[in-house]
Amino acid sequence: MIDTRTEIEVHIRGLMLDPVTNMPIVVLKDVESDLVLPIWVGHYEAQAIALELEKTATPRPMTHDLLRNLTKGLGATVSRVVISDLQNDTFFATIWMQQEGETVTLDARPSDAIALAMRSDCPIFVATKVFGRSKQGNPAGGANVNAEELRKWLENLNEDDTGQYKM
Repeated sequence: MIDTRTEIEVHIRGLMLDPVTNMPIVVLKDVESDLVLPIWVGHYEAQAIALELEKTATPRPMTHDLLRNLTKGLGATVSRVVISDLQNDTFFATIWMQQEGETVTLDARPSDAIALAMRSDCPIFVATKVFGRSKQGNPAGGANVNAEELRKWLENLNEDDTGQYKM
């Protein structure tokens, strides 16, 4: 069956450390299939995502909480985020908001867009072309792993593997 979607809705499958680079990876999974997309993120951004995954309250608003509160204070709602492109091993994202009947889009790092989407309870999408491009080249940031090996490893992760990021 040929996938004709231009965007694929995803959920966060897990947050873990890359065993080679020791960098955090957000693993996104297509809600309709076993297709997965790993995105390497910084430690601070991983912590922000982990806090929300674990529903951990902080005594003061974190940066992504501030962004959500600012958005609400301005009368806008975050309606969706899209991991929109992949160029030279760098992912790009767009935050889609609605304000007073107008659509507003903002360029963002995927990790920030994901953290905000989680706090705004809105869907996360990945452009189909990003899934296609991520299977090419070396997704492990220079490690000696090919795309097919990485895909198989990610698809076979269990619950114990994907919750391994510690704050």
